[in-house]
Amino acid sequence: MAKKKPTVAIVMGSKSDWPVLEYTVNTLKGFGVESTVRIMSAHRTPHEAAEFAENAAKNGYKVIIGAAGGAAHLSGVLAGHTILPVIGIPVKGWALDGMDSLLSTVQMPKGVPVATVAIGKAGAINAAVLAVQIMALSDPALKRRLTAYKKSMAAEVRKADAELQAELGA
Repeated sequence: MAKKKPTVAIVMGSKSDWPVLEYTVNTLKGFGVESTVRIMSAHRTPHEAAEFAENAAKNGYKVIIGAAGGAAHLSGVLAGHTILPVIGIPVKGWALDGMDSLLSTVQMPKGVPVATVAIGKAGAINAAVLAVQIMALSDPALKRRLTAYKKSMAAEVRKADAELQAELGA
């Protein structure tokens, strides 16, 4: 059986971002979505990052996820070179407990949006889910998997509540 073509491009600024981005890849796999993972730097390899973003749509990608820490300009650079939706994951870096990354990712000029998610693991998972939500608009099978995922999360909360109520004797 042939491997499905990746539809999500994940670009991280440094190999040290991988422990966070692994959650993104695994969440996408859970939905049956293949991804490509690359390391490119907005500051150290800006031409490669720009070229990758410029060619992403014609290479079959539907969404780009960028992740970086510190100055975290990567998602903005990617967004500036594509018409695809870009989701930015701020990664906890070496300063300000990730707030520097968050502000660098979310504060984009008008006309160059980056959908920014939370810092770290929760953001990594949410970036994958948001990518799936975007692609599910035109993919009925993916929409069904997303709906099942949301129902499963709701069932987990109801179960936890029932267990707590039993514990409390309510």
